[in-house]
Amino acid sequence: MSTWGKQARTVRIARWSATHPWWAIGLWILFVVLCFVVGGAVGTNQAKESDTQVGESGRAVAMVQAGKFDRPAKENVLITARSGKLDTSAARAAAQDVRNRLGTRPEAVQVGDPVTAHDGSALLIPLAVSGNPDTAADRIQPLLDQVEAAQRDHPQLRIEEVGGVSLNRGINAAVGQDLGTAELLSLPVTLLIMLIAFGAVIAAGVPVLLAISAVGSATGLSALSSHVIPSVGSVDSVILLMGMAVGVDYSLFYLKREREERQRLDGRPGSKIAVVEIAAATAGHTVVVSGIAVIVSMAALYLAGDTVFSSLATGSIIVVAVAMLGSLTVLPALLAKLGSRLDRPRVPVLWRLTNRQGTPRLWPALLRPAVNRPGVTLLVSTLAMIALALPALNLTLRAPSPDILPRSVPVVQALDRLTHAFPGEGANHTIAAEAPPERAPEVRAALEALVQYTKADPLFASGSASAVRTSADGRVSTVDLVTPHDQNAPEAVRSLSVLREDLLPVTVGLIPGVSYAVGGDVAGNVDSQQNQADTLPWVIGAVLLLTFLVMMITFRSVVLALSTVLLNALSAGAAFGMLTAVFQHHWAESLLGFRSTGAIVSWVPLFVFVVLVGLSMDYHVFVVSRIREAAQRGMPTREAVRHGITNSAGVVTSAAIVMVSVFSVFVTLSMIDLKEVGFGLAAAVLLDAVIIRVLVLPSLMALLGQANWWPSKVGPGARPRRNGGVVPGARPATPVDHPRPKAVRTTVYMVVSWFFRTTQFVLIVTGVAVGVATAVVGIGIPVLLATASFVRWSGDRERGWVRTMLDVSPAPARRRAASGLPPARRWLTHLTDPSMWRELAYLVLAFPLASVELGVALIAIVLSPIGAWVMPRLGWLHGQLAIALLGREPSAPIETPADEFATGDDRETRTDVVAG
Repeated sequence: MSTWGKQARTVRIARWSATHPWWAIGLWILFVVLCFVVGGAVGTNQAKESDTQVGESGRAVAMVQAGKFDRPAKENVLITARSGKLDTSAARAAAQDVRNRLGTRPEAVQVGDPVTAHDGSALLIPLAVSGNPDTAADRIQPLLDQVEAAQRDHPQLRIEEVGGVSLNRGINAAVGQDLGTAELLSLPVTLLIMLIAFGAVIAAGVPVLLAISAVGSATGLSALSSHVIPSVGSVDSVILLMGMAVGVDYSLFYLKREREERQRLDGRPGSKIAVVEIAAATAGHTVVVSGIAVIVSMAALYLAGDTVFSSLATGSIIVVAVAMLGSLTVLPALLAKLGSRLDRPRVPVLWRLTNRQGTPRLWPALLRPAVNRPGVTLLVSTLAMIALALPALNLTLRAPSPDILPRSVPVVQALDRLTHAFPGEGANHTIAAEAPPERAPEVRAALEALVQYTKADPLFASGSASAVRTSADGRVSTVDLVTPHDQNAPEAVRSLSVLREDLLPVTVGLIPGVSYAVGGDVAGNVDSQQNQADTLPWVIGAVLLLTFLVMMITFRSVVLALSTVLLNALSAGAAFGMLTAVFQHHWAESLLGFRSTGAIVSWVPLFVFVVLVGLSMDYHVFVVSRIREAAQRGMPTREAVRHGITNSAGVVTSAAIVMVSVFSVFVTLSMIDLKEVGFGLAAAVLLDAVIIRVLVLPSLMALLGQANWWPSKVGPGARPRRNGGVVPGARPATPVDHPRPKAVRTTVYMVVSWFFRTTQFVLIVTGVAVGVATAVVGIGIPVLLATASFVRWSGDRERGWVRTMLDVSPAPARRRAASGLPPARRWLTHLTDPSMWRELAYLVLAFPLASVELGVALIAIVLSPIGAWVMPRLGWLHGQLAIALLGREPSAPIETPADEFATGDDRETRTDVVAG
């Protein structure tokens, strides 16, 4: 039986796949084909307007839909001059030709009379598309063909169709073309990076193949899930982006560890399966942890209550789960089947570079400042990241609108010409009112009065209001108003405020039993941004909390989990600063091919933050796992940091380069929101891999020393744990560590222990109060005993924490023996034990002190030079309180046999001699 067989489920899955490779490969291929075929058969349920609206605008859409109005999709045919002044007679002839052509098509239910622009620069023919407006895109192509035919017959004019349906169709076509370009660019770039990383063609192709299969499977599964959570247009782009990044990374971790173990075992009998098992127990475990971290981070987006975020989260979760599943099942089968053939055919120069033996020179040199001078390195690198984050203080968000669309798309150019010639065709307000049918005449009169109020207001387009419409059952009435300003303009937002706060309350709002709401372009943007502002703290808090829990459960360390959260926040802040500096200004427009709107698309920062936190866990877990492995073998903390980062540097660098290259491809796309996502993620990963992993993380871990693993213990004397305890057979090194600055340890202790002390204080005070209050009826004695047990347990924990973090040694507990006594005597012994009351006094007094300590610690973190002086003294004060109440541990000479000073090799030699 394999020594790894009972250690982890990942090992058991990998072993089955390795011993049944053809079954595993066949089942994976069947899974991919089924996902792709079934997804294509059921189709994708695209999100409708009612799905994407929130708040009051969402209620307005629901009211309009409840009224079952005949509201066909509206289009326009715009006729302008190619240059110079418009020839009116030629334009009218062309307009009549267009009307004649469209009038013959059943897809056009209404073809209006031509309308001339105020300046005479254009003619506009209004058009309505038959059928359900949500499916109008399926019927618009014949109309586009007729307009194109008219354009060929009138080449001296510019004749083009523009409207909501044709705009979406043109944008979707542009996005599809961009995605095709992104795939063509990302695949060869990723394959080239893998060739450099492995130096062999097959080894380089396996991660790319797995990533492609994960993207294909996830696309099909996303189509299925869209019938539960409607899909938005960007979800396919996100699936490609996430799938290529995590799919390659997960395979990369696995393959690198497999190659390392294969070279170590050097073809021994049974090594092929053993190698797969070891890779599954180490890299496979890392893949599962990082995959779960990405999934739980993306799941936090559901808290936003927004269909856009829910759709993006669903697509991301699916592709990450599929990539994780493939790396745990089909990848071990491929490794077992290929064996050493995985390294064929070899690329001569690259093979020698990637398989050089001996200690690398570059990474130890890069890590030298962080390990030798961790305090200075941590301060300088953190200040540099904070400086990069400063532009984010001026971050401005703006809802998606036509001004962020790429101007290279012909239909967007037509939209610009339309809004210039006919400003009344701009952003609209849809007012909906619902009341009992008998109130319908009053509602109609109130809405007509509302329209009259807006005619003299420059915030609204004069004469652009539609007629008031009432549903067949008389319950719902609507009217449309137009503002001549862009939907994100301050004037448009003010017009919405005038409607909601001033006009509607004094018109429709005076009717008893009526409910009303304002929807439309402007209201949808305002409500969406308000919803994001309301839910943003909850989403960010959930992401950080879930990340903290994943790291704490994985490594059993509160300190390590807290430092992970802080590092993620630091890299996210720096990425937001760079995103703001680039896209809110004009200096990079020509470089990256965009037109700045002076703001960031509103959904981008939150999505980038969630994805960054999830993806950074990929190599963070991998790096920390290697550091912990070295520490478990007995290396001092600084040496373990150097060893773990150096040995994982090749994998982390390759993974980061893959992510940065894939994300950078999205910067070349035409949609500015996808550009911002690609740039933000590429910048974040680059900063995270270069500054955080090379400078901030190693310097922080070097400063904390053994406190990194608190409250668990890693190193010599640590109790072995399943799936990550002390490595069997490893010889512990001399347990000598570099001195750890008390300021850092004390600060960490004060910040973290406050949460534990709060819980202790509440439980103790509650237990004592309930116990004393109910003692007369006999219930209080068990409550007091339980409280006393908790006090003793907490006292033991406090002694260990104070020893570890403050280098103070309180006296061990000396408690009265109560075993074997009658129950009443046993209770009395517990409750009258002086040591228990000393521990209770310490815990109660430590709570208010801990609150003061928390404030001082936070101030000391901000003012680090002052903290370096204050925190050791605060730690000394806390230690004196522990000694005063718990006693001081007596110092006694330690008697150590002479053989304890012998090295491991000497002891083994003596054992062999004695045995001989």
